[in-house]
Amino acid sequence: MLGDRLRVLRQQHSLTLRQLATAADVSPALLSQIENGATDPSLATLRKLAQVFDTSIAELFSEPEAPAVHISRSGSRSLLTAPPGQITYERLTPGRGDLEVLQAHLAPGDASSAEPWAHPSTECAIVISGEVVADIGGEAYTLTSGEAVTFDSRLAHLYRNASNQPAHLIIAVTPPNP
Repeated sequence: MLGDRLRVLRQQHSLTLRQLATAADVSPALLSQIENGATDPSLATLRKLAQVFDTSIAELFSEPEAPAVHISRSGSRSLLTAPPGQITYERLTPGRGDLEVLQAHLAPGDASSAEPWAHPSTECAIVISGEVVADIGGEAYTLTSGEAVTFDSRLAHLYRNASNQPAHLIIAVTPPNP
């Protein structure tokens, strides 16, 4: 699904694999593998591609034919992985573009990204277990199990696990703001 969506976006923007690769600072071979479903991109690669297309990561996963009722079952969800030391997400919602809900796992010392980043949405993160530090707009907010934070995600942000125990959270993101 992601490969097909990426190919459509690339063609809509009249880009060759090489042009997109140059713009996103990735290899043409990697893009070809993603489009053909031979490999899954890292979260960093998804962010670069979303920037090139001036869209959200969620839009890269949009499914125009998403069902009206979507059941998300453990073990069959789309998995968004990142380099070691960063967050892993399981996608809980289909790609209709109206709402993105992710289940995230942070091992001790892991973070959602190397640097805080921003995107046009509203975001809410609920800590299910463990402790998470939400760095938002230059401020650090420590959240424990049962606590949540909601914010304008145009503020640069990241989540990190500064504890020595794993952390689990649910992140909901609305569609981009105008």
